[in-house]
Parts: sequence; C-alpha cells; structure tokens
Amino acid sequence: MTEMTDGVLHTLFRSEQGGHEQVVLCQDRATGLKAVIAIHSTALGPALGGTRFHAYASDEEAVRDALNLSRGMSYKNALAGLDLGGGKAVIIGDPSVLKTEELLLAYGRFVESLGGRYVTACDVGTYVADMDVVARETRWATGRSPENGGAGDSSVLTAFGVFQGMRASAQHLWGDPTLRGRKVGVAGVGKVGRHLVEHLLEDGAEVVITDVREESVREILDKHPGGKVSAVADTEALIRTEGLDIYAPCALGGALNDSSVPVLTASVVCGAANNQLAHPGVEKDLADRGILYAPDYVVNAGGVIQVADELHGFDFDRCKAKASKIFDTTLAIFARAKEDGIPPAAAADRIAEQRMADALAERAAARKA
Repeated sequence: MTEMTDGVLHTLFRSEQGGHEQVVLCQDRATGLKAVIAIHSTALGPALGGTRFHAYASDEEAVRDALNLSRGMSYKNALAGLDLGGGKAVIIGDPSVLKTEELLLAYGRFVESLGGRYVTACDVGTYVADMDVVARETRWATGRSPENGGAGDSSVLTAFGVFQGMRASAQHLWGDPTLRGRKVGVAGVGKVGRHLVEHLLEDGAEVVITDVREESVREILDKHPGGKVSAVADTEALIRTEGLDIYAPCALGGALNDSSVPVLTASVVCGAANNQLAHPGVEKDLADRGILYAPDYVVNAGGVIQVADELHGFDFDRCKAKASKIFDTTLAIFARAKEDGIPPAAAADRIAEQRMADALAERAAARKA
C-alpha cells in the first residue's frame, strides 16, 4: 500500500503529469463502490469530464488513469472553446458485475458533495441510462437521456468531430478536405467508431475495420455489403494494411507506441480514443516518419461539446455548429506546428496552456481591481 501511495503522490505532486487541483477517493462499502474523481484544473470553469467504469489491474493504475484523463480534459475543453476546466472519474471494477442502481446513486452523492467543482458525463463503461441514475443524486451529471432533459448519446458528435479532424488532415496533407477515394482504418467500432464509419462511407471513403467484439464488426459488414467496408482480424493487422491513408484509433488509449508506430502504413492518425500517445516522445516518432498526427483531445471534443451544452439547455444544432469548428481548430494547430517547428501534439498543448494561463491571469487581475 505504501508503494502504491508513494507512486500516486509522486505522479500527483512532482511529475509532468501532475499539477492537479484536487483528487478525491470515494468508497461506499455497502454497494462496493470504489472511485477516484480527479480535478485537474478549474481555470476556465467547473471541471467537466466523464466517468469511466473499468476493471483495472490495480488501484494504482486506476488512479493514474484518472489523473491522465482529467489532465487531457483540461486541454480538450480549452481547445474546444468551452468555459470549463478538466476533470475525470473512474469507478474501479467490472461494470458487468458491480454496476447497480445503488452503486450509481452512491457515486452521484460523491459528485454532489463537490458542490459543482466537477461535472460528470458518460465514458467507457457508463451510458446515458447510468447518468440518469447518477443525476437523481446530483445536479452535476450531464449526458442524460432526452427524456430527462439531457443530450443523449454523446458519441454522435464525438464521431462527427473526429470526421472534421480527418477532413482538416486531408486538407493539410493533400489539399482537399474530403476522404473520397481514401482508405481509412478504424480500430474499434463501438459507440463512436460505428458512427464514424457512416460519415466516412457517406464521404466516399473505403473503410477497413476491426474490433475485439466480433458482433460489432459483423453488424457493420451486414449493414454495408458490397465491398466498401472490409474487416481484418485485429489492430496489429489493421496498422499494417497496405495502402492505408488514415488510421483511426477509436478504442482504449496507448495505441501509438514503440511497437505500432514503426510499422504503421498510414500517412495520418486521427481517431476518437483518448490518450493515444503511449508516452512522451511518440509524437516526435510520428513526425520523424512523416505521419501527420491530429491530437486526440482536439478531434474527439465533439462529445464534450454536446454534454456541456446541457448546462445551458440542450440544443443539438447549436452543438453541431460548435463541433464543426473542430475542422478550423485542427488546421490552426497544424499551422502552429509548422510555424514553431514542433509536432502537432506539442502545438495543441501550447495553445491550450496559453488559454488556461490567460484565464488565470484575468482572474488574478480581477481580484486586484
């Protein structure tokens, strides 16, 4: 236990991944709830980010995931133009075994206890119906069903935003914002990936898919017979696919690593998964190979734009208009990267950090006035 605590505290207080404002450990023995709520920054406003329900290999891994994901949300919300900070929560355990109404209600009480500093939403392992339950105990739950005043499934605009990022990547690399005639590999065709496939097909792309769930692959293949969609056995086969133009990681993080980057055949990486870079330096490895990387937290911001709008009374058309700006934001990041001579991921970080720093400076000036 001491080793786990020391490792977490080092990450929180002393590492480059740290700098969080608050980390809350939540436990409710009656329901089996063990959760971590990490608030990275409230410089721009309340910390918004989803709740991940996952069977982690260790408690330390769960805490680290919450820290990394919440930090990413600060950057995502900043570049999405939202007046919201970054936070994230993880519930530890297998949702198919542990998830109950009582557990979700207990979790909602912990969210409410933070008084609005953290606003939750769906993530891996949690769904709209779960947020409806959580919202019975807290005002600070978004991603609820339309019947309960919410935005519904946020994967719809997440996929739309990733598609806009792909269009911007095509514009930057090939001079035309279309995927027509391009071969796109989508790893993970679950909540987000299946919507992304539809956008790609409508735009005239050829799509290659893979997923650990065979039924998800079969569903798409059955829906689109005729050769525009094909499947490969796994991600290892997908990244080596001959003639691949764009690789879209849409499952869990860490897809871009020391093993995958050297064999990746695509010219562009643009996908919905969070934390795609397995460790610092991978973005340079991509750049050295001439692979254009559209930063994940920029292009997958459509979902957070959608759930954030619930705080103001949800309007889908307004959200979609905001999500369409991901195209312009992605192009601006590519331009900044070229101007500064750095990878796009570093350019995105600089822009986000500047917005958060400006907000803190404005707040400090207002206190002095």
